[in-house]
Amino acid sequence: MTTHKILVIDDSRMIRRTVRDMLPNSFEVLEAEDGVEGLNLISKENPNLIMLDFILPKKGGLEVYQDLQKQPKLKAIPLVLMSGRKDEVTGKIPESAFKYCAFIEKPFDQKQLITGIKEAMEKSKLIPKPPESSLPKEQDSQGSQAMAAEIQQLKAKMAKMQSEINALKKQMSQLVKVVQQKMR
Repeated sequence: MTTHKILVIDDSRMIRRTVRDMLPNSFEVLEAEDGVEGLNLISKENPNLIMLDFILPKKGGLEVYQDLQKQPKLKAIPLVLMSGRKDEVTGKIPESAFKYCAFIEKPFDQKQLITGIKEAMEKSKLIPKPPESSLPKEQDSQGSQAMAAEIQQLKAKMAKMQSEINALKKQMSQLVKVVQQKMR
């Protein structure tokens, strides 16, 4: 059975437990009580979806959101923003961002939670893919090294093929001479 990891970043233990209780057992619910812990869990656990409260200690939801947007891999994770203060969230996050994430207002019921998760999953498919040149430098240099090695292999194969072609040309030339001598 496939387990989907959902990370709930919320300072309210009650909200984190409510989400855990509302979801089927096929979901593994990870919990973080502040933005710093949430970001650490994101890089450590690679969740399939993030539920992010907007008002958090240590590092607020807006800061966590901005950190996620800076990294293409993290930006692609489906995101559900949660808050009891919808106006504050919509006032601080650009309206265009809501094309790519869902918002649910607290308190929410199971139906609203499931709808928000489905909406976030669908909207994450609309996130533009980064151009290949925006890969981290270490990935880019690894890719360049692999490509350079592949080019070297191709050059070696071409050199071998060229020597075979030259040998075939020489044999063909000899064969033509023999045929011409026989025809005389």
